Amino acid sequence: MRLNLLNNKIYLTFLSGNVHTVIWGYKSNEVALAAGADLVALKDELQSSRIKRWHAVGMLKHVLLCLYLPLELKKDAINFLLSIMYAKLSQMPNDENEDYSTYMPTLCSALQAIQVVIMYATDVILRKNAFAAFKELLADCPTSLRFDILRALIKDGDSSSMIAVLLDCVREEVRLESSKSPPASKVSKAESEGSQGTIFWSSSALELVELVLRPPGGGPPSLPEHSDAVLSALNLYRFILIKESTGKSNNSGVLSRDSLVKAHSEWLLPLRTLVTRMMAEAQCDTDELFL
Repeated sequence: MRLNLLNNKIYLTFLSGNVHTVIWGYKSNEVALAAGADLVALKDELQSSRIKRWHAVGMLKHVLLCLYLPLELKKDAINFLLSIMYAKLSQMPNDENEDYSTYMPTLCSALQAIQVVIMYATDVILRKNAFAAFKELLADCPTSLRFDILRALIKDGDSSSMIAVLLDCVREEVRLESSKSPPASKVSKAESEGSQGTIFWSSSALELVELVLRPPGGGPPSLPEHSDAVLSALNLYRFILIKESTGKSNNSGVLSRDSLVKAHSEWLLPLRTLVTRMMAEAQCDTDELFL
């Protein structure tokens, strides 16, 4: 009981705003001792509780976004984030059906803060570690919440390169999920129909493709500004097509006539028309140079 009270006290100290003390203490035992903080107990507490871990991540984002803090502190913040993400597997909850939607704003803003480090940090190792932390935090979320977060980040993202990275994360989710599924020949009709509810192996993944290839504002995506995102979306669509056709399944609905007609008329044809026009304009500009 005393240990639990001590751990809660340390955890509350962290949430009270003493993030800098925790980060410095993580790097230096002398700082931790001077502050009276038991960092080992704090890490154990955060590793064993998903909710507390998310609260801690929500506090760390302020360090990552602050322009006036030294680079070393941000490095230590990312390293501390990685250390608490390596949760004890035996204590990970089996809670895929729990409603964690209230934590989505906190997690989205934290992931956006890590994105800033990935895109703009000048230190290569820091960018690499930030990307590792980004993936770990995503993996820490239950499947349905992870999809909602990815959709929000893609929809609100203004970096084509970062959106491409997010779509690559979705493709990896699809790959991992399909590798765990039995071959179509060994799946009964009832099991096949039930598998359609799987979040990434359903039309949900195609929804993310549509966000890029047919933006909410209408019309084809803007090129060349969004070239990275468009290529990644096309690769994801192609990946799902190949997976479904070679596996002789249609769990995602991607092979249905309606889906194929929609993809052709609303995604691919407008994009092809745009690219053809851009190529013609580029050719005209080239011809004028030689006149």
